Amino acid sequence: MAAVNRKWSFVVAANRLPVRRVWEGDTARWVPSPGGLVSALRPVMSGNPDAVWAGWTGVPGPGAEPFEVDGFQCHPVSVSQGELQLFYEGFSNATLWPLFHDALVPPEYHRTWWDAYRTVNQRYAATVADLAAPSATVWIHDYHLLLVPGLLRTARPDLRIGFFLHIPFPARELYIRLPWRAAIIDGLLGADLIGLQTQLGADNFRRAAARVTGAKIIGKTIHHEGRATRVDAIPIGIDTGRIARLAADPAVQARATEIRHTLGSPGTVLLGVDRLDYTKGIDARLRAFKELLSEGRLSAEDCIMVQIAEPSRSQVTGYAEVRNSVEQLVGDVNGNFGVMGRPVVHYLHQSQPIEELVAMYQMADVMLVTPLRDGMNLVAKEYVASRADNTGVLVLSEFTGAAQELKTAELINPHDIEGLKTAMEAAVHRSDDEAGVAMKAMRRVVRTNTAQRWAEGFLTRLEACR
Repeated sequence: MAAVNRKWSFVVAANRLPVRRVWEGDTARWVPSPGGLVSALRPVMSGNPDAVWAGWTGVPGPGAEPFEVDGFQCHPVSVSQGELQLFYEGFSNATLWPLFHDALVPPEYHRTWWDAYRTVNQRYAATVADLAAPSATVWIHDYHLLLVPGLLRTARPDLRIGFFLHIPFPARELYIRLPWRAAIIDGLLGADLIGLQTQLGADNFRRAAARVTGAKIIGKTIHHEGRATRVDAIPIGIDTGRIARLAADPAVQARATEIRHTLGSPGTVLLGVDRLDYTKGIDARLRAFKELLSEGRLSAEDCIMVQIAEPSRSQVTGYAEVRNSVEQLVGDVNGNFGVMGRPVVHYLHQSQPIEELVAMYQMADVMLVTPLRDGMNLVAKEYVASRADNTGVLVLSEFTGAAQELKTAELINPHDIEGLKTAMEAAVHRSDDEAGVAMKAMRRVVRTNTAQRWAEGFLTRLEACR
């Protein structure tokens, strides 16, 4: 167990701790979370006696005592049931999430949500201020904690503070709709370094900061009220080593063969793996697939789709509508083109362990990653990392951060159904030689920009900021 009075030279703050609770009968225990951020920070945190992670356990109520899991020192921050509804489901995911994703659905602006968001951010800032040793380095993550850098700067001016936004930052014209636009910009400018997934996101933030605060922009640095904040595009990678090890595992390879056989050994398998969210473009790819079948450009006898839609934020506004739309489309395609015992779309509204996902990546000929907007999209990179034989085709939305790196993918505009259909048809029929050249180029990128290199690069830049 971590000591309550301990001071730490490196503190990470994120909405969630790097662990999740699992039940074995009536007994609960904490295990490491499978997310990309945990993988990225493992080398700089796990087993590091001077590093601690502050965040919510995922269980509403009073904060638990500090604890350690798999080398991660965890310091829980409490979030009540009411705050979960107002701060997390409300302001974070029904105000900021839609606004930062190009207002694909209308953001909602409620003062009670904002009050709860500010209260929880103040609690995080106070916790980090108490945990951090003199002149410590603090790394704050994502849209749930946009106010924390400024609050922390006021309380602890000695700290070196970095912030990374994992989702897109919107165009200035969209951002300035937010009633609390100045408070959030001021909060972020408490950081020494702000990292975003793409250059467009970094440019958008600098423009918004200048418009809202009158700050002076010189190159990549924002100067405001006597402080300088550097804003950089620092795209996150994946744990390629882990994916490669799983892809080489005979048990995973056998599972890939088994899945394909279970599907009826079709000529071509198209795969989608997404959180069930309106930003992911699942309905667009289903409509495109249906039209390709209707027009005879793809054959239901030879080509099937597998869609994994992982449950996520089921209490957030719009979730039920997205699920209903997707499931109606799945039923429509299967009703029109399936035969008894052989659906054309295999749909799973379930989370899958990483071993199963890698097996699916390996058995799929075409990977469909078609978000309407996405900060990065690590599924695209995981698919590429799993294709050790350089086979397979990635159909990738140009509105993902990944499209800025995986330039030899079949890039598409997910709003253009005809263009998406053309890309999907081309992907199914692409020659092995063409696919191999494109995949080899993407694999070089993914192997180079790993999650570990991303974390090390961010911290190196942060160190240089002061």
